[in-house]
Amino acid sequence: MLVTSSIAIHDRSMELQQMRYVIAVAETNSFTRAAERCLVVQSALSHQIARLERELGAKLFERTSRRVRLTPAGAAFLPAARQCLDAAQRAAAEVAAAVGEIRGRLAVGLISSVAAVDIPIAVRDFHQQYPQVRISLRMAASEELVEQVRQGAIEVAFLGLPTTARPEGVHSHELARDRLVAVVAPHHPLADEPAVDLRRLCSEVFVDLPAKTAGRAQSDQAFSAAGLHRDVAFEVTNVDFLARLVGQGLGIAMLPSAYATQLTGVTTIEVTDAPARVEYVAWSRDGRTPAATAFLALLGIPTGRDQAGYPAASPVPARSPSNRAPGPA
Repeated sequence: MLVTSSIAIHDRSMELQQMRYVIAVAETNSFTRAAERCLVVQSALSHQIARLERELGAKLFERTSRRVRLTPAGAAFLPAARQCLDAAQRAAAEVAAAVGEIRGRLAVGLISSVAAVDIPIAVRDFHQQYPQVRISLRMAASEELVEQVRQGAIEVAFLGLPTTARPEGVHSHELARDRLVAVVAPHHPLADEPAVDLRRLCSEVFVDLPAKTAGRAQSDQAFSAAGLHRDVAFEVTNVDFLARLVGQGLGIAMLPSAYATQLTGVTTIEVTDAPARVEYVAWSRDGRTPAATAFLALLGIPTGRDQAGYPAASPVPARSPSNRAPGPA
């Protein structure tokens, strides 16, 4: 018997399905919606959660006529339940991989301005080769993605960082280096200029990513190093929306050249003293799932061979082959 914080749990008394039900209720804040998600009748789900609460000796949810929310005991239980489910799913995936079958999940995180790898093509090719893997995509800032990789919430992440930073606490491989360019509306006075410098740009109104994010850092550092101040009037989290604001003449932006060439409705201009960005792919130091290993192999990423010895596959074409970095980060 395991005793933790006065809660006694006997061997085999807790079932994975009960944990799934708890997680579903916590994420939906509703027994009804949780039952719909889990494809069971609500009475069965409620019965299993009540049974689990009796076994734990603590209520996991506060139920009122208006809402359902976690109790302090439920909040403490939830992360461990997620870890148990992840471990069970990974164990099943490892067994399948041992007999040559890749299954399980692949959660991929990415910034919105990935340019070194064509993610839709990569995901399509992976799905065709490994149809039993459930693939999900999450978009966030680079620093958030690194933390999610460390926590095991995602298996693989595509990042963009200033040359002064590197992914910490994860394994990574450098994909490409790229200089930033100015992006302006086609009717902007600078649109016909072949090149500009930071001093000329600092008098403009800018559209940029939120302050203190990695995607914003390379520009902020460059202007600061040059002793210049700029006005960032619009902060957005999505680069495509950023470009739409620029296209309407609401400001200018600085974006990686490999990504900026994909945009329509804007004009790009070389910046003579522009900062650079480094794109990385990152994965956990705690070991790769079979699906993550297969995905990295499909991209041709050198990761070394683990015990399963998954072979490398032909790499997915990059959007900017000339910018791909030949060696590991």
